[in-house]
Amino acid sequence: MPQNDHLTPRSSPLAKGDTAPDFVLPDQNKKDWRLSDALRQGEVVLCFFPMAFTGVCTTEMKCVDAEMAAWKGKGAQVVGVSCDSFAVLKAWADQLGLKQMLLADMHRQVCKAYGLYWADLNISSRGTVVVGKDGRVKWVQAREPGKAMAWDEVLAAV
Repeated sequence: MPQNDHLTPRSSPLAKGDTAPDFVLPDQNKKDWRLSDALRQGEVVLCFFPMAFTGVCTTEMKCVDAEMAAWKGKGAQVVGVSCDSFAVLKAWADQLGLKQMLLADMHRQVCKAYGLYWADLNISSRGTVVVGKDGRVKWVQAREPGKAMAWDEVLAAV
């Protein structure tokens, strides 16, 4: 299981122009995924969400899945990130038929480093971070737990 002990927690979300912290997390298939490796192929949209099997999170990830061609057409990879285990993410992806990568931040190090941590529940808060190929944040949005992302805004940022 990868550790991201090099990451520094933040009390507020990253801002446009900040360097996005590199990290390694297991995906829903227990394979390690590294941000810097993904950036070699194009921009990365990190979609932090609180919990699988919940209403808004399900809606968001189903929309990501439905719009996969639009993301790929812009040269971007969209990745979901939550504090759920890889096993939970696998069951959720299988149930919904999701094709996108889902990452398990079980130690909460990544969501804390990106300033998207919901301390009261010890889980990721809801937010989206667009990381350019240069490793810098191009766009970021932190949202209230029940508020889904506006796809057009995120796609325009890519």
